[in-house]
Amino acid sequence: MQELRFNCKDYGGRIDSWLLERLQNCSRTYIKKLADGEMLLVNGQVIKPSYKLKPGDNVLLRMPKPISKVPGAENIKIPVLYEDQDILVIDKPKGMVVHPAHGNSSGTLVNALLGYCGEELSDINGVTRPGIVHRIDKDTSGVLVVAKNNTAHKRLSEDLKNRDVERLYVALVYGTIAEDRGKIDAPIGRHPKHRKRMAVNTVNGKQSITYFKVLERFKNATYLQLVLETGRTHQIRVHMSYIGHPVIGDVVYGRKKDIYKTNGQVLHARRLGFTHPIKGVYMEFESPLPKYFERLLLEFR
Repeated sequence: MQELRFNCKDYGGRIDSWLLERLQNCSRTYIKKLADGEMLLVNGQVIKPSYKLKPGDNVLLRMPKPISKVPGAENIKIPVLYEDQDILVIDKPKGMVVHPAHGNSSGTLVNALLGYCGEELSDINGVTRPGIVHRIDKDTSGVLVVAKNNTAHKRLSEDLKNRDVERLYVALVYGTIAEDRGKIDAPIGRHPKHRKRMAVNTVNGKQSITYFKVLERFKNATYLQLVLETGRTHQIRVHMSYIGHPVIGDVVYGRKKDIYKTNGQVLHARRLGFTHPIKGVYMEFESPLPKYFERLLLEFR
């Protein structure tokens, strides 16, 4: 992590505009991402990119070190649910990282996409995330849509922002939930002490809404259907932990020991519905339950 420190001597405008004049190869969007990740501070306080600087302000910008090389194409088979000249809908397997990052430079979905599509992917998110419109965690399986060109990418991103995309998940959580249905409305932001984790954060968190429906109850677990209204990092995992029913296998936000040997959270992106960014027709895709998920359900039954 690189830390850049500045002192504002005489300026009264937005901090993102001010930083653009001082940083090379840096976009306003990237500055916003850093601010959203609580990497931009003024006088020790997390601020928004629209913050108006004052003379004497001390600015701290934390910037992750860039990945040293462009991801390479790899011959990794990925289940394709749908494909045309604009989009690709895939069924991401559990254990696959979506895009390269420190510690995961190969074997990712991006490496597989480059091997499958070559250069036929959008480049809005830069060379390390070609085609990637949205993500799911490494140990979460299920449906993802990928953009093959920038027009499709922009429209899909706008629909996600406007909450016009249906994202339905299923999960197994610890404990028996009494309510048949529920709504969790609790803001999510960076954990105040553990920077790599998220948490319900009423000070700096963003509005986060998850709906759940009980599909089946067991003695020590509940099988849930979950729908995201917002799409914060680790949202379902954080929200379920917050209400006292963490996702089984989630050693970050739940129990520290994976007693059911699931190798990560039992969480699956079951259905994805969206309007095709070019054709304008509504489309819906569903991924079957992974075998490990089905086996665990049978054990509980």
